[in-house]
Amino acid sequence: MQIVHMLQDWWQHQNWLEVIGVITGLLCVYLAAINNIWNWPIAIISVTIYIFIFFEARLFADMGLQVYFFVVNIYGWYYWSKKPAGEKKPPVTRITQKEIIIAIPAILLFTFILGSLLKYTTASYPYIDSFCTACSLVAQVLLARKVIENWLIWVFVDIIYIGVYIYKDLHLTAVMYAIYVGIAIMGYIDWKKDWKRQVN
Repeated sequence: MQIVHMLQDWWQHQNWLEVIGVITGLLCVYLAAINNIWNWPIAIISVTIYIFIFFEARLFADMGLQVYFFVVNIYGWYYWSKKPAGEKKPPVTRITQKEIIIAIPAILLFTFILGSLLKYTTASYPYIDSFCTACSLVAQVLLARKVIENWLIWVFVDIIYIGVYIYKDLHLTAVMYAIYVGIAIMGYIDWKKDWKRQVN
């Protein structure tokens, strides 16, 4: 009975904006993992909510990332709607050597520049936040372009984010990111099966 009261008390102290952000966030990632185009409009709702949440939490790199996600979600919605004739959805691809060569230095450079700027603000964890933001920038483009390896980057980044959000008392968001890890693993497995079917 005491556990029930504790849960009720915890629930009453939750931010309703965060609750809606979590629900839409989980739904859009799940839909992306099962290759459903409706992930994009729902993602647009989720990132709009998280712009406000991260501003309040002073996670400025994460806030800026949501603005970027907003733009890339529109692009992803457009790109996924342009499927080849006779296909139900655009084909899944593998990451190229050129994409790897561009992505790694871009992540390192972005982390250094943004982290160096944010350390002069009230930002929490400027370099960790910037590194996760940089990885997320790359992963989101790969997701929009239907590159399988986007899911591996998301697993890595989401694990780091769980720790950050626990320390910032964004517990629901931390739980959401833990679930994201599972969905990202599922997405990787599912997309890899699709890719193998295409190859065969």
